[in-house]
Amino acid sequence: MAEERLQKLIAQAGLASRRHAEELIVAGRVRVDGRVVQELGFKADPRLQKVEVDGQRLVPEKPVYLVIHKPRDVVSTMSDPEGRATIAEFVRRVGARVVPVGRLDYHTSGVLLMTNDGEFANALLHPKKSTKKIYVAKVQGEVNDFDLERWRRPIEIDGKRTRPAEVKRLRWDNGKTWLEITLKEGRNRQIHRLGEATGFPVMRLARMSFAGITAEDLRPGEWRQLNVNELKELKRQYGVPRRVSVQELPQGKPSKKPLAVGKRPGGKGRSRTSAEPEERRSAGGSRSAGGSRSAGGSRSAGGSRSAGGSRSAGGSRSAGGSRSAGGSRSAGGSRSAGGSRSAGRSAAGSRRPAKRTKR
Repeated sequence: MAEERLQKLIAQAGLASRRHAEELIVAGRVRVDGRVVQELGFKADPRLQKVEVDGQRLVPEKPVYLVIHKPRDVVSTMSDPEGRATIAEFVRRVGARVVPVGRLDYHTSGVLLMTNDGEFANALLHPKKSTKKIYVAKVQGEVNDFDLERWRRPIEIDGKRTRPAEVKRLRWDNGKTWLEITLKEGRNRQIHRLGEATGFPVMRLARMSFAGITAEDLRPGEWRQLNVNELKELKRQYGVPRRVSVQELPQGKPSKKPLAVGKRPGGKGRSRTSAEPEERRSAGGSRSAGGSRSAGGSRSAGGSRSAGGSRSAGGSRSAGGSRSAGGSRSAGGSRSAGGSRSAGRSAAGSRRPAKRTKR
């Protein structure tokens, strides 16, 4: 490894963003070979020199690139002073300190990239790269062709004009319209402000794609690693990552399951996990394809139910007055195939006829 600026080395080690790393250097919290360095242009080679931040030696992590389906009602930061659920709770098993590439609003769901490669994040967020972001918005009111043109016009945010948005109408129904909106910049609450400016308030918003990366097949809270083809395409379009290789997570095989979907560890209540309009829901009476439901009186294909008075294919039920195929029941007044009954009347009130003895 050649010599690199200290702030870049700190960012690559996953300790802080490059901007925060500069603050650490200026504050005198970085040492090289035991000497405090406060020069932002100072370069070092961590293989040959001892670089420390707050007394902790810098050990570069292997780069990790993830996409997560951010749930609604979750902040896309690693901590929150208000005690709300954070995106950090879903990536604790990654084994590396990954941070979000940009942000999504608290009530917005969808695609969010995460990485420990500061150069990668900075490149995708730089205004000159014009990184494409595609959203689906459900808005109040019926947006006609004239209104679509108004959605495409620039608006002013914090004293600066926005770039024109690409807007397509997907459908409308019962006084509501679904729009596909493509942005090439990351201005604060830009789509919500477009809705306010045009008179069509945004009711729900989901990001479907970021730099061509989607969260297809990921439920809210689930994540996966970017594959080699995705990384190659990002490098072709945006110049990052610098090296493309098969990723290996530090703690073994990757998993797309979150630590806890919809519930904060040790917290009260649950955060909602529904993402975009019309999408399927999870626990709490959720449904999957074919009208199936999950826990909470759930059903599976063919009208079956799981725990909580659940049914299986053919109308059978499990524990709690459950039935098996052919109308049978198990423990708790259960029946077996052919309508017979087992335990539940054998003790405390069973009606088995008494044996008659001959005199």
